[in-house]
Amino acid sequence: MKILWLLLASLLVGCASAPSDEYESHPNDPFEGFNRTMWDFNYEILDPYLVRPVSLGYVDYTPVFIRTGISNFLSHLDEPSSALNDLLMGNGQLALNHFNRFWINSTFGVLGLYDAASQGGIAKMDERTFSDVLGYYGVGNGWYFMIPAYGPWTLRQAGDFADDFYPPLSFLNIWASLGKWFFEGMEGRAALVSQEEQLANSPDSYSLSRDVFLQRRDYKAMVSDNEKVDEEEEDYLDDYLDDY
Repeated sequence: MKILWLLLASLLVGCASAPSDEYESHPNDPFEGFNRTMWDFNYEILDPYLVRPVSLGYVDYTPVFIRTGISNFLSHLDEPSSALNDLLMGNGQLALNHFNRFWINSTFGVLGLYDAASQGGIAKMDERTFSDVLGYYGVGNGWYFMIPAYGPWTLRQAGDFADDFYPPLSFLNIWASLGKWFFEGMEGRAALVSQEEQLANSPDSYSLSRDVFLQRRDYKAMVSDNEKVDEEEEDYLDDYLDDY
């Protein structure tokens, strides 16, 4: 799936237009004109008429225990890749956290449907992707794209295709990967409802979403064993437009 988005992003380069003089240019956003058009499409058409109602319908009408089980299972699939990526970044304690969560939830948590690890005091940590590893070793975010229906994406995220080679993600076919993205996307979109007013009141919602997204990418590439995570900032950045 990630390779398909990489190919799409490369095609978008030829369609991009120069940013408007009305806004200050951003070094990661040389295709701002095109990206703003895609932001308008995603935010003003696709989201209010499709993504938002479908996501809220799923959250409102699906029993909580079913939603929780699905969410737990899907995040469970990311634990091994997060463990390896944290290990590559020298974060041994965080890698051990992901590893312990995986084996505990695989056994006592019925293949991850129940978060037994959290009940045992091993808190769920943020997913760590291979693009975070690249960022940790100095690879910049690169060009920023707003992809139709998908949302924000940077060239460095092309490195995330490496995560698909780690079991159990490597066992997923394209339809299973789409299902994972779809259900995680609905949960992520529903979590953004409380922040809609802030976005609507922003004088430039596109720049706000882009800057928060890039800050989030940089933040994920810096967190280490020796840094105490600011939980309030983590929750804010993790939710805010990451799935827009």
